[in-house]
Amino acid sequence: MPADRSDAVCDLLLGDDCATNVTVQPGAVRKPPGDLIEADVARERAAEVMVRLRELEVDRVGGIVLSDPSGTPFDRADELEARAPGHPDDAVMWEAVEDQAEAGAVPTLSYHVFLVIAVALAAVAVVTDSSVLVIGAMVVGPEFSAIVALSAGLVLGRPGLALRSLRLLVVSFVFAVVVVTVLALLGGLAGVITPEDVTRPRPNTGFIWRPDLWSFVVALLAGAAGALALALARSAPMLGVFISVTTVPAAGNLALGLATWEAAEITGSLAQLGLNVAGMVLAGSLTLLLVRTAWPWLAARSELIFLGASHRPRTVTGELADRRGGRRG
Repeated sequence: MPADRSDAVCDLLLGDDCATNVTVQPGAVRKPPGDLIEADVARERAAEVMVRLRELEVDRVGGIVLSDPSGTPFDRADELEARAPGHPDDAVMWEAVEDQAEAGAVPTLSYHVFLVIAVALAAVAVVTDSSVLVIGAMVVGPEFSAIVALSAGLVLGRPGLALRSLRLLVVSFVFAVVVVTVLALLGGLAGVITPEDVTRPRPNTGFIWRPDLWSFVVALLAGAAGALALALARSAPMLGVFISVTTVPAAGNLALGLATWEAAEITGSLAQLGLNVAGMVLAGSLTLLLVRTAWPWLAARSELIFLGASHRPRTVTGELADRRGGRRG
């Protein structure tokens, strides 16, 4: 912070019951010149502190860096967690959500390359009728980042973000389908791919171009899970999202349908692709809207509901005392 505004930031942090280890290094920053201020804040209250820092224009006249420690093995941290409402795992950092959404709407070279590879894998899965390759194509596909960015743009009132995300989805899928279609045409000329490879019965991969009610239900559930994982900064559930929705496999089947000009495959793949994207955007938007409105209220009462009113995090000191007592016994 500029030196003339440091006192206001320090007063904010010192007056917050859920902040500790407030440190000020006057004149430590050389570019731009100013003071370095650090503090540990309970994750449950970090969003509120960020709002107050923005009110002081810290994000404009200074700089803010958020870091998530891998561990906090000191008593004061347990006290802050007990004092802050809710549980740290349920805390939402909207600044991080917006940053990830912005990153998901950027048309990077790697995004397009991964999508082309994923659609190509899906096309091979169709030709070989391999469910394993279908799962591989789903995992490789990067499209969910753009889908959740579109949902975030709609919920956060960021039309520019929503439009960039939508444009990325459309352009990237068109590009990937065109590339794989050309490759499939070359494969047809070489005799590697035939129309029968696409139209024959495919018990393991036929579902990717036949949309039904359950396809939409899965898309809704995946969109909700992915949006919640984004809001809570959980990476593990995302893998389940990647391997549950058939957006990329439908695009691979679409490319083969165009290469062999099979109308049923083309229309079915387009319907499956559109249904999945629409379902995920709808569920993602509703989930982020719920998190933005009702989640703080739910999180603040979650410990009372699930853990009981008497639950409090155990401190390191208490655990050591118990162990010493056990040894004495």
